[in-house]
Amino acid sequence: MVHHVGIVAPQDSQALDIFGPLDVFAEANRFLLPDAQYHLTVIGMEPHSIRCSNGALLRPHCHYMDVKDAFSLLLVAGGPSIPGLEVSRAFALWLGQASARAQRFGSICNGAFILARAGLLAGRMVTTHWNDADALAELCPDAKVQPDRLYISDGNLYTSAGVTAGIDLALFLVARDQGQDVALNVAKRLVVYTQRSGGQSQFSPYLMPFIDSDSPVAQVQEYVLSNLTADLRVKALADMLGMSPRNFSRVFSRETRMSPAEFVEMVRVDAARGLLECGRLPLKTIAAECGLRDAQLMRSVFLRRLGVSPRQYRANFGSMERQSIEERWNI
Repeated sequence: MVHHVGIVAPQDSQALDIFGPLDVFAEANRFLLPDAQYHLTVIGMEPHSIRCSNGALLRPHCHYMDVKDAFSLLLVAGGPSIPGLEVSRAFALWLGQASARAQRFGSICNGAFILARAGLLAGRMVTTHWNDADALAELCPDAKVQPDRLYISDGNLYTSAGVTAGIDLALFLVARDQGQDVALNVAKRLVVYTQRSGGQSQFSPYLMPFIDSDSPVAQVQEYVLSNLTADLRVKALADMLGMSPRNFSRVFSRETRMSPAEFVEMVRVDAARGLLECGRLPLKTIAAECGLRDAQLMRSVFLRRLGVSPRQYRANFGSMERQSIEERWNI
């Protein structure tokens, strides 16, 4: 069965909101027979070219008023100015009708605001970019906004978090449509994770830029990263710097926008994620090596922070061997 995918592109769209999912579906076509491929259509909200937020000009395949066919999947892209974008009555009516005809519909990033203004989110569970979650909840108080999810499905409604989370959502849909092997092959070609289960809080603290490397906070961060099983309570970290626990917590929170305890937990969870992805160590061993005490505590922390258990996380990532990029691509 051919899958007809439409992406609505407003003015000032974030280019990656459009091209990230498009590239996932286009790459999937490399591994699919002709009668199972994705047919891709970019739909303009206006009849002329779209200027993306990065300045690129995009010529849509068609204007929304010219769309005749029903879609297997209809998504609305987001962009920097989308939360404040008012939509015409004609477009809102079209989007409501097109979404009703589609097998699945949804949004990428803050494209959810356009769905909200078309009356499509009331009573539904949705997500968007974390920075826009409060505004979306205010605009559509009947929606159940989940700010810490990379993507979420509620019936036939699929919404995703900011920017690259559109790739996560597209890979999830490819896996659902075509099987995990196809999604895995696409992820390898794009050099991305096949799926990042759970929430936006999963973003690795290892990728979080340190403050000035000479600052006391950076020194503590580096110590935490290298000593997961040490005593990393606030008092112990404060003693390292000769500071009172209260003053240390204040300085750390001011510079990192999180408490020392939150940072320590994030680092330990991230280390556990890495071990779950790359091997078959028992859960109790992983918990001990990452400073999470035991498997029960690790499970509790994973459910609270990521929305999945360690066992579920391993199941989602276990099909992909953790190799270096060089090994994957023979370079």
